[in-house]
Amino acid sequence: MIDQELKLLEKISRKMDVLISLTSRTLLNDTDFSEKRKRGTGDLANFLAKFDLDYKEIAAILDAPVPSVRELISRKRRKK
Repeated sequence: MIDQELKLLEKISRKMDVLISLTSRTLLNDTDFSEKRKRGTGDLANFLAKFDLDYKEIAAILDAPVPSVRELISRKRRKK
């Protein structure tokens, strides 16, 4: 039963990531869903990190590789 509940929570989490991603794109007037590199990803990654989201969650929201998100966030923290 606990395993089913965890799977359900993971599924809900993924759907929430999609909603957050679409909302952030709407706020930024970003209608380009191509695979090109997006400007401002570092700023968005650092903004989302303030809410205790982990790298994997942020990467899913921003449609970016996890190592890239990790680097963007750690680079900003090193500058402080």
